[in-house]
Amino acid sequence: MQLSTYFLSLQNPPSLSYRHRLCHHSLSKRPFRHKLICSLANSADQRSSELVTTLQSETLKTLEWPSLCHYLSPFTSTSMAFSLTKAAAIPVGQSREESQKLLDQTTSALHALEALKSEPLDLSVIEDVSEILHSAASGQVLTVRELCRVRRMLGAARAVSEKLAAIAEGGSLERYTPLLEILQGCNFQLELERKIGFCIDCSLSTILGRASEELELVREERKRNMENLDSLLKEVSVSIFQAGGIDKPLITKRRSRMCVGVKATHKYLLPGGVVLNVSSSGATYFMEPKEAVELNNMEVKLSNSEKAEEMAILSLLTSEIAESEAEIKYLLDRLIEVDLAFARAAYAQWVNGVCPILSSKESEMLISNGTDNALSIDIEGMQHPLLLGSFLSNSTDFITSNSMGPSVLGNKSGEMTPIKSSKVVSIFPIPIDIKVQCGTRVVIISGPNTGGKTASMKTLGLASIMSKAGMYLPAKKQPRLPWFDLVLADIGDSQSLEQSLSTFSGHISQICEILEVASKESLVLIDEIGSGTDPSEGVALSTSILQYLKNRVNLAFVTTHYADLSRLKEMDPQYENAAMEFSLETLQPTYQILWGRTGDSNALTIAKSIGFDGNIIERAKMWVESLMPEKQQERKGVLQQSLMEERNRLEAQFKRAESLHAEIMKLYHEVRSEAENLEERERALRVKETQKVEQELNAAKSQIETVVQEFENQLQTANSEEFNSLVKKSESAINSILKAHQPGDSFSFTETDTSSYQPVSGEQVHLKGLGNKLATVVAASEDDDTVLVQYGKIRVRVEKSNVRPISSTQRNNAISSRQSFERQGEQSREVPSNSDATESGAITYGPLIQTSKNTVDLRGMRVEEAEIQLDMAIAARGSNSVLFIVHGMGTGVIKERALEMLRNHPRVMKYEQENPLNYGCTVAYIK
Repeated sequence: MQLSTYFLSLQNPPSLSYRHRLCHHSLSKRPFRHKLICSLANSADQRSSELVTTLQSETLKTLEWPSLCHYLSPFTSTSMAFSLTKAAAIPVGQSREESQKLLDQTTSALHALEALKSEPLDLSVIEDVSEILHSAASGQVLTVRELCRVRRMLGAARAVSEKLAAIAEGGSLERYTPLLEILQGCNFQLELERKIGFCIDCSLSTILGRASEELELVREERKRNMENLDSLLKEVSVSIFQAGGIDKPLITKRRSRMCVGVKATHKYLLPGGVVLNVSSSGATYFMEPKEAVELNNMEVKLSNSEKAEEMAILSLLTSEIAESEAEIKYLLDRLIEVDLAFARAAYAQWVNGVCPILSSKESEMLISNGTDNALSIDIEGMQHPLLLGSFLSNSTDFITSNSMGPSVLGNKSGEMTPIKSSKVVSIFPIPIDIKVQCGTRVVIISGPNTGGKTASMKTLGLASIMSKAGMYLPAKKQPRLPWFDLVLADIGDSQSLEQSLSTFSGHISQICEILEVASKESLVLIDEIGSGTDPSEGVALSTSILQYLKNRVNLAFVTTHYADLSRLKEMDPQYENAAMEFSLETLQPTYQILWGRTGDSNALTIAKSIGFDGNIIERAKMWVESLMPEKQQERKGVLQQSLMEERNRLEAQFKRAESLHAEIMKLYHEVRSEAENLEERERALRVKETQKVEQELNAAKSQIETVVQEFENQLQTANSEEFNSLVKKSESAINSILKAHQPGDSFSFTETDTSSYQPVSGEQVHLKGLGNKLATVVAASEDDDTVLVQYGKIRVRVEKSNVRPISSTQRNNAISSRQSFERQGEQSREVPSNSDATESGAITYGPLIQTSKNTVDLRGMRVEEAEIQLDMAIAARGSNSVLFIVHGMGTGVIKERALEMLRNHPRVMKYEQENPLNYGCTVAYIK
């Protein structure tokens, strides 16, 4: 078979762009595949890989990792990634570097989701062609449809790479580098894609004639032969119809040969013809005319030749795919990684997750050397992922029908039991804090049953596995935790009748296997250690196990009801105690971890709240008192309750202080923002004043010109006797205009007066650089020629040469107002602090600071307009707030009307009139 010239030319395709070629994948380079959490130790003689795999599988099942992976399923786009999440086989890093790489990919995918909001990346077009590749490698010839599926997959993969490259070039390249590195080294098989597209029309699922020269010749010859055969059969069928041998001309195909229809009674019309078939009634014969035999033979021959040529083309394309099987499979693996990265990013958005920090031993040592209270695990506000997923899936319709979407409730053993009923109302999971100091190797959690010990321990286990798998955690801030090579758990009842194991034997067997495989980088979780046997022997065995774990693991979390285990911290700082909080008021657990504390089991309290018989409870209390003659238990409970109350009080004070600090900082930033714009406001004020002067000047000129024009007009008609009176009248009018536009006496001071003037603190002065505006002297410096003045809410230090005193009239008003203000007492302006107001029951108005948001300026308005503006400003203010009403000095009409409205307004608690430090402004206190 000889292929067409163009088809052969595809063996040397034009060079691809950087994002397409990247670099061809070498077959010797093994694909990077993550395995499940089976991180085997370096030394095979220390642990058995089979035992590690078994324990890890049991731990994943105990922590309900498959259920968490199910919540990731609806965020996948390809069927391959969906299958991995359903099977809980998503990639998990086998080293800290691999886990960090997965987290970087998730972060990069989050940036890509933000950048691709308008045109999301469509990975659903990536088809799973694994079976097709296997068939091609095994020697089976692929069909046209299978070849087209491979071509679509290659084209879609190339489109994904192009889109990721486009957003990387349009934004910050570092943000998208982890995603681009996934597809780096992939061969997108552009040559193979072009070959399939050149040979096959995938829209019609047919092989094109241009695929080979021989196929093209065969099809042309067959076309000519069919035209001759069709022409011949049409003539024969028409002649039969005209002879009455058929009701209408009929040409059809029987036994792969073209023939005509004829009545059985008119068979003689086709002498020498061959009967190929007979109708079911026997009335019609389907006969091949003698003249068409040779043409039919040629048609069968050419048809077979065409099929053989098409099969040869399919075989050639199949062999091309078989040769590229490894590279295409590698490309599929990389596309699955991209899909899972976007799925993890979408899941992080769904749970509002944050990226964890994976600390190493080196970084932990650096942190611990820097501070005494350094934390190796610092997780704040962590919510159980399964409980959160259940709550979100039940409260929103985000989870699609493809997901598991269960309601998850806690059962007796701490497992999260899936309930598929959508009618179950899930409770928002309570966040917990997990904080373990550097150097701590064993954490002992005590507390009541149903208090959340097991759920908290599972939360830590899931957080460790999620961070290893590159998933964000549903927590606050940025959680920090070590990278654990193994997460080993003994939680729940290990009883087995098949293996003749009791509850105690099952636990001990599991712990024995855990001790065998645990390493210095492992996390061990043990629930109810030493339970199921004699308490004294259980405490002894538990102590020995914990001392063994302390020197052989990174961290061990254990829960217990044995109070003696909590005393280990007194002997060794590598131990840490924690307790689950229990409210003695509500007799309910709060599910909060109290670090550094020991907890009571509160068994009698819980039994009483459940509804146990009162007599039994009383007898149990008597036994407790007899076993504890000094009533240590009661004192411990009272002490714990007082500590809890103190903690709550401190937390409330902290929240109040934080709220006040936030309010003060808000006002500070607002005042600072306005102060930074002082120069701009000064320039605007100068421009405004200049415009105002120009307007007044133009108005004066216009009025004078009008007077002169009237004088000239009257002069033309006046006689000599009226001339003097007209002159006097015009001069009087002009003098009136000039007098109306003359500045006040505040500008009449000479330079000599100004230079000898010494400002006094609290005095009102004019500022030359601010359009001669009024300001208040805050402090006058004796060492230099500067003075600190306040204009409105802005304080600034200026030279004394730029300060001029006010007129005598304004000074007298200022002195009288200041004396009146001093007589009122300083307390009329003060606002009680939050603590004082709370104790005395008075209303708290917050800091008395004037800003643009709590100020209404009525200057320059008419009385009616000022009334409306003031009423709107009072209505807009919130409760227990202040309002600054700037009415100016002026004639006092606006001020009097404003004070009258404040006296009669129902929302105004009280008001303070202007004072020497704040002329032209009244402060109103809003209810």
